[in-house]
Amino acid sequence: MSGSQAFGAPAPELNTPSPPDKIVIDVVTVNGSGCPNGTAAVAVAEDNTAFTVTYSRYTAQVGVGAGPIDFRKNCQLDLRVHIPQGFTYGIASADYRGFAHLEEGANALERARYYFQGDSPTAYVDHTFNGHMNDDWQTTDSTPVGAISFLPCGESRDFDINTQLRVKAGTSDPNTTTSFITMDSTDASIVTVYHFAWKRCPTKP
Repeated sequence: MSGSQAFGAPAPELNTPSPPDKIVIDVVTVNGSGCPNGTAAVAVAEDNTAFTVTYSRYTAQVGVGAGPIDFRKNCQLDLRVHIPQGFTYGIASADYRGFAHLEEGANALERARYYFQGDSPTAYVDHTFNGHMNDDWQTTDSTPVGAISFLPCGESRDFDINTQLRVKAGTSDPNTTTSFITMDSTDASIVTVYHFAWKRCPTKP
């Protein structure tokens, strides 16, 4: 992803179409203060070009009404992607969306990294926001085509996504104000989107 260490993998066959068979993703485990049990849902796009993650309790906050550890929230998803025979996949880009209310002097951070189990985790990709802010936010992490990491053909490994939200009061007064950043969605309109890159595996003789 841009801003991170590239996964490092052979260049894909360009313009490989998505597999025609429906992709199924199982959520193996969900861990973290930002995604308590039952608050993260995964869905695959009809055309197999992407999958989405929707959170319902992913908010970091500081100030009035916030607990001492609410300034940092995290979520680790362990996903099992069932791939049609003859294909493998990587993640070309990821779109994050949410809402932030930051008082003047406060700041927030959204960070993420992605890796196949058994590989070394990539460096985090960070995006920062500064107050005063009271608006929706969106960030995109992208990987150059030649640097996309693909699951080796014929292997079955889970895919891990690790995200964090942090907010700091900075020069704002946490005794009289509240600042927060969220990836919550109450109506499924705010989702994280992970865009697949597909590659055909060599045909066995």
